[in-house]
Amino acid sequence: MRQVNLLAHQTYDHGQMRTGYRWRGGKIANQLKAERIGGTVYDILADDERTFPYHFHHGMEEWLIVVDGTPTLRMTWGERELRVGDVVCFKPGSEGAHQVRGPGTVLIVSANRVPETVEYPDSGKIAARPPGLVFRTADAVDYWEGELDEEGSA
Repeated sequence: MRQVNLLAHQTYDHGQMRTGYRWRGGKIANQLKAERIGGTVYDILADDERTFPYHFHHGMEEWLIVVDGTPTLRMTWGERELRVGDVVCFKPGSEGAHQVRGPGTVLIVSANRVPETVEYPDSGKIAARPPGLVFRTADAVDYWEGELDEEGSA
């Protein structure tokens, strides 16, 4: 059995240094050799830095657990400051849309399901994982567009 202490020195294995999205992350699930549950600790490096753009998952629930600091959570109904020990569930679909802003350290846990689609309402994008492709929702086409008709022509 493997064990990780969230309050001890964290091993960070990835991060983002894009302006507005500065954080470092430690894949707890990898450290535990987990297969069905994903979990990553995100250390949001400064005030007003974010983990990811405002988004929601179509087929996966996520939980956020505050480990340190007072991060701000944005959801569909507005913003709220969180504190150590707070746990929030982001349900699949637009009602679970969220964004986390620092300062703070949070653990995000999910069912680690693939394939998955993630929607970004602020920028009108949708991502398919895998393979990690991102599309504008405005470019959506009819289901039958480009398919052959009864006579064999498109």
